[in-house]
Amino acid sequence: MSKEDQYFDHMTQSTQVTDRSKLYKLTKGHNYHAVLVLLSFCFLWYFLAHKVNNPFIFPYFENVMKAVYNALTDMYILRNIGITMRRVMTGCFYAFIIGYPLGMMMGYSKRILRTLSPFINSLRQIPIMAWVPLAIVWFGIGDGPTVFLIAFSGLFTIILNTISGVHDIDRDYYNAARSMGAKTPAVIKDVVLPGSMPGVITGLRLSIGLGWMSVI
Repeated sequence: MSKEDQYFDHMTQSTQVTDRSKLYKLTKGHNYHAVLVLLSFCFLWYFLAHKVNNPFIFPYFENVMKAVYNALTDMYILRNIGITMRRVMTGCFYAFIIGYPLGMMMGYSKRILRTLSPFINSLRQIPIMAWVPLAIVWFGIGDGPTVFLIAFSGLFTIILNTISGVHDIDRDYYNAARSMGAKTPAVIKDVVLPGSMPGVITGLRLSIGLGWMSVI
């Protein structure tokens, strides 16, 4: 095996174990245990709060629930939730339109993977908070910095999961398509694009979660 093939296999393995969510497979179906844990937590909170009897340190459960209800019926808060959701969706959209083509190219081409992976791996190690000053300088005050940080946080997840989605395609599909005379554009359209969808959807789902964590 050549050094290029070894590097390609190493990147394949790293993208398969990085930012890949296996939680859905473990928790799919009816999760009654989570409901029981939540109810137990609520009862424990209620009794412990009344036992401590100091709302400043340990607020009462019923007071918190009342505040949550008031917040969810306040139009000012609902409008701000809508603004936040718009920012998250916009940032994830930009992350997708940038990360999806890059992930496709890196997953399909060993040469592109070798060329871009050092830059991708270097940038994604930078903490998201380190970009806040630059984001404000570049985009000013408003939606711009927040959308940038959301897009940046989800970009690499989409890239890595798209690469993994391409690599997870069985080589027999490529061989079957080429044996019937399919050229590279047809292979990409009929094999790579549909075959990589599980990884792409996983990356998009994870990027939305990271986007909520990056809302500032």
